[in-house]
Amino acid sequence: MASCSDDSGSGKVAKGKPNILFVVLDDLGVDQMKSYGYGGASPARTPNMDAIARAGVLFRNAWAMPDCTPTRATFFTGRYPSQDNILNALVATDLANSSTSPYAMTLPKLLKTQGYTNALIGKMHLTGSDLNGSYNLPYGYNSMWKLGWDYFDGFLDGAPYNIDTRAGLTTKGADVDSGPYKCGFIPTTKISGSNGADSGACYLADGSCSQISIGGDVVTPGRSCMERGGILDPNQSCQSTVPNYIDFTAQNGYYTGRWVKSTAQGNGYVIPASDPSSRGYRSILETDRALEWAKQQSGDKPWMLTVGYSAIHAPLQVPPVSLIADGTPGRNDNLVCSPHADSENTPVATQITDVIDSHLITNLMIEALDKKIGDLLVGLNLAKYNSDGTLDYHPEQTNTVVVVMGDNGTYVNSVKFTAPGQFDPTRAKASPYQTGVWVPLMVAGPMVASPGREVPSMVGSVDLYRLFAEIAGADVDKAIPANDPIDGQPMLAYLTNPGQASIRSTNFTEMGTNERAVDAGANEYPCVIPAANNVCTTLFPQKGVCVTQGGIWYGDNLTAGETDDVPATGYHNCCQVQAYRLAHGNEGTTFLPYATKAVTDGTYKLVRQTRNECVPAMGTAADPVDYSYSPTGYDVKDEFYQIDTATPNPKLDKEGSELVAITTPPLDTSSLTGEQQQAYANLRSEMDKHDAVASYNANYDSVNCPGDGNRDRVVDAKDLANWKELSQLNNGQSSWYDFNHDGKTDDADRQIIANNMGKTCSS
Repeated sequence: MASCSDDSGSGKVAKGKPNILFVVLDDLGVDQMKSYGYGGASPARTPNMDAIARAGVLFRNAWAMPDCTPTRATFFTGRYPSQDNILNALVATDLANSSTSPYAMTLPKLLKTQGYTNALIGKMHLTGSDLNGSYNLPYGYNSMWKLGWDYFDGFLDGAPYNIDTRAGLTTKGADVDSGPYKCGFIPTTKISGSNGADSGACYLADGSCSQISIGGDVVTPGRSCMERGGILDPNQSCQSTVPNYIDFTAQNGYYTGRWVKSTAQGNGYVIPASDPSSRGYRSILETDRALEWAKQQSGDKPWMLTVGYSAIHAPLQVPPVSLIADGTPGRNDNLVCSPHADSENTPVATQITDVIDSHLITNLMIEALDKKIGDLLVGLNLAKYNSDGTLDYHPEQTNTVVVVMGDNGTYVNSVKFTAPGQFDPTRAKASPYQTGVWVPLMVAGPMVASPGREVPSMVGSVDLYRLFAEIAGADVDKAIPANDPIDGQPMLAYLTNPGQASIRSTNFTEMGTNERAVDAGANEYPCVIPAANNVCTTLFPQKGVCVTQGGIWYGDNLTAGETDDVPATGYHNCCQVQAYRLAHGNEGTTFLPYATKAVTDGTYKLVRQTRNECVPAMGTAADPVDYSYSPTGYDVKDEFYQIDTATPNPKLDKEGSELVAITTPPLDTSSLTGEQQQAYANLRSEMDKHDAVASYNANYDSVNCPGDGNRDRVVDAKDLANWKELSQLNNGQSSWYDFNHDGKTDDADRQIIANNMGKTCSS
C-alpha cells in the first residue's frame, strides 16, 4: 500500500506506477463548497477536502451530467450518455440496454492491462437492482465483476432507502413511511412528549441488548442506539429474546444498507439489511470497507480504489454526533426532525422551516462526509492528523493520486441560494443549468506541479477516463477501436504543467430518457416536485421514493386526503396530472424534459430542452386509461445564456437571464452583438452534432445495426454466443441483446441476429 513512507520507514516514495484513489461525492455541487468561494451564508465545515485542494489542484470549471447514472458511466467509459443510451438514473422499469455494457472497454478493464487491481466500494449505480421487478440486471450480483472490478463491496441501489419513520417498531406503523419519527429514531420526551423516550432497551441485530438512558455522551437514547446499528425499545428493559415488534428487516435511510459483494472470480452475493454488518452510518461503513480492502493489498501491484459515498443523496438524515465538531449548529438539535412538506396544502411557514432544516442537515452530512474522507486518507497512510485535528497531507511524499469529484449538482432543497453563490434550487440536479452540472473536482498527487492552484479551463466527467488512463500509463487510442472513439479529452497536462493552455474548446452535458420495456407505462406513475418549479416526472417507481425527494405522488397506494379525486389506481402520465391540478385550482406543472442538453464555450451557453406535449391522444385527468407519451408530442426549445465562474457570485443561467427569447431553434439573434451571434452559431453547430449522435444511437438496435449487441460494429458469431449466454440467465430477462425492447432476451432477438449476420455497420 502506498504511504507517506515505504515499508522500511526510510521516507522514500514507493517506486512504480502510482496507486489511484477516486472519491465520488453524491449530489454535492460547487454551491456547497467554501473552497470554491461559495457555500451560502452558512457553509459546511470541510477542512479535509479543503486540505486536498490546497495540496493539489482545484478545477474551477468542471461539469458532470445532470444525474447520477449518466455521470458515473462517463467516468468508466469516457463516453457521453447518448453514445451508450445511458441517459438517466436507472430505475426498475428501465431496460439493461440503458446500463453500462459488459462488452465495453471499461476503466478497470483498461487499467488491468497495466497491472492494476481494481476495487469499488459503496454506491455507483451503474446497473439496475434485483428488487422491484427490475428489467435490468442480467448478471445479478456478478454485475460489477462483469464490468471489470476485481472486488466490489457496495450497493446496486441508487440511493439509501427511505427513513424508517417507525424507528424500527412495527407497533408505530404498517410501513416505514407511516410512523411519527421523521429522522428514523425516537426523540426525547422534551422533543416529542409522550411519543418520546429518555431511556430504553437498545437491541442490536445480533440479538444482544443493553440499557441506555440520557447521561454522559448520550443526549438522545434513540439516536445513540440507531448510531450503534440498533433499535430502541422505548422505556423498556432488555429481554432474553428480541421482541417480535422490533423490525431489523426494514431499511432506515443512511443507517442500513443492502450490500452486494463480488470478488475477482465473481461469486457475488447479497448481505441483507438485517445482518449486523449492514447496520451503521453509511459514510463510516463505506470508509471502513475501503480500508479493509486496501489493507489486504500486498504492495507488489498498483491499485485503483473507487469509493462512492452515498452522501449527500436524499433522504437527508442526521449523521452520528461523533462525526460533527462541537460548535457546529444542529449537532445535538433534534428539532430538525420535523415533518417535511409532502402535500399540496402544506403551509408556507412549514415549507420554509423544511428548507431551513434541509440546509442544516445537509451541512451536518457534508461535515460527516468530510471527516470520513480525512479518515480514509489517514487509514491509507497518505496523511495524518495533527494534534489540533487538522489534516497533515503531503501528496508529494506518497505514490498515490487522489481525485475527488461530484456526480452532479446539488438536489433542490439542499441548494445554497444565499450569498456567496446565490445558486438556483429550481434549476438544480436533473437540469442542465449551472446549479445542476457544475461540480467540485480536486486532484492531488506526487506529479502535481505547483500545488495549491486553480485550473480555470473547462473539463468534463468524461475526461476522467483519460486522466486515469494517463496516470496508469495506458494508451487509450490503442485500446479503443478507431471506429468507436471515446469523448474524453486529456487532463494530465493540467497537473504537470501550471501553464497548460485549455484543451477543450467546448464542454457538454446531457440527460434524457432511458430505454424502457414496451409495457413499462403500466408501472409508471407521476411525481410532482414543488421546490423544482412543480416539475412532473415518472422517473420514481414508488411512492416512498417520490415523497423522499420532496414530491407529491399521483400514483397508486394513495391514502385518504392526499390528493382528492385521483383514481385509486393513480395516474400514469404527467398530462393527466396537469389536467387534474388545473381543474382543482393548483399551479400547473412543467415536465421533466424527454431530453435535455447544454454546450458551452466557457462564456456563452446553449441549452436545448425537448419536452413532451400534452396532446389529445394522451387523455385527461378523468380518463382512467393508461396512456403513453405520443412520439409526435415533442416540443424543442433553445435557450442562450452568458455565464462565468466568478466569486463570490457567479453569473448563472437563471430563469429570465437568457440573452434572447426562448424559442424553437434557430433563435432570433438579431438583437445580439456580433460576438454573441457567432457564439450561438458555433454552439448550435456543436449541439446539432450531439443531436445526430443521440439519434444514431437511439436507433442502433432497430435501424442502424440490429443484431450487434456488443457494439463492435459487426454482426457475427460473437453476437450469437453472447445472445445464447444471456438468454439463459435470469429467465432470459432484458439484456444488451434485447433488440426489440420487450424486456426479454429470447428467440425473437436471436432471429434478428440471424437476419443480419455478417452486416458491418458505420460508427
